[in-house]
Amino acid sequence: MEVKATARYIRMSPRKVRLVIDVIRGLGIQEARSQLRVMKKAASEPVLKLLESAVANATHNFQLDGKSMYIKSITADGGPVLGRWRARAFGRAAPIRKRTTHISITLEPKAVTSRNAHAT
Repeated sequence: MEVKATARYIRMSPRKVRLVIDVIRGLGIQEARSQLRVMKKAASEPVLKLLESAVANATHNFQLDGKSMYIKSITADGGPVLGRWRARAFGRAAPIRKRTTHISITLEPKAVTSRNAHAT
């Protein structure tokens, strides 16, 4: 069973968040937590918070064991861009694009391989 969680409108560019999520994609929950706690990127904080939210969804809503799960997929997509302006020379204005990110994560329990479950 897949468990999903999303964090929307994070005030950070998707490019910076993707550096963090590429490290933890496919890892187990404990391993991903430890990676995010020692990472020296600002984006690791909202990603860790989202991971904890997804684990809480799994344990509370679906009675799954959070420790036996892994990150099946995680994406960072662009959200709305806030347009600001900065003064430049000769009375001109230059745009400042303040980007936002939508992060979504999908967790799945690690598969128990039982080939001969229905044999006999």
